[in-house]
Amino acid sequence: VSFRETVTEESSIQCLSKSPNKHNRLFCKGVPLTEELSCDMEENNKAGADVEAKNRARFLAEKYDWDAGEARKIWTFGPDGKGPNVVVDVTKGVQNMNEMKDSFIAAWQWATKEGVLCDEHMRGVRMNIEDITMHADAIHRGGGQIIGTARRVSYACCLTAAPRLMEPVFQCDIQTVETAMGGIYQVLTRRRG
Repeated sequence: VSFRETVTEESSIQCLSKSPNKHNRLFCKGVPLTEELSCDMEENNKAGADVEAKNRARFLAEKYDWDAGEARKIWTFGPDGKGPNVVVDVTKGVQNMNEMKDSFIAAWQWATKEGVLCDEHMRGVRMNIEDITMHADAIHRGGGQIIGTARRVSYACCLTAAPRLMEPVFQCDIQTVETAMGGIYQVLTRRRG
């Protein structure tokens, strides 16, 4: 049985993670996505990774009350670039953000594939990048410094946003003859049915 990890409320605090060289800092918050939005992202009809950014932003603003500017600044989906988890850049006036984007995407794919609670895939998690302080020299903010830092801050966002495990539920209708009903009820009660 494969479980999914999720969050149930916004992060209680703004999470900070420093790079190993202590020159870069990431400030982020975790926010839950609704189940309906998660399904829309997975089905790729109007909110998924394959939809054009402007159309997706209009859909998210109309149906889910997202800010249109934030909806256009979705960096990536995860896991595998198409799942029901997103990284959103909500920063104001931060320079050179695109230099870190590839490292952030790699970290998000890693973090959503191996969640913080028990290494299961994440579902329904939005991480808002609220601020970044980075070193002026590009050599000090490469992938070696940023990927691990971004992964740590995404885990911190999940832990401060009331993390939960989601268990899959199988729903079915069973039709049988009256003589076999006792055995079926017995099996169902053993399986928490």
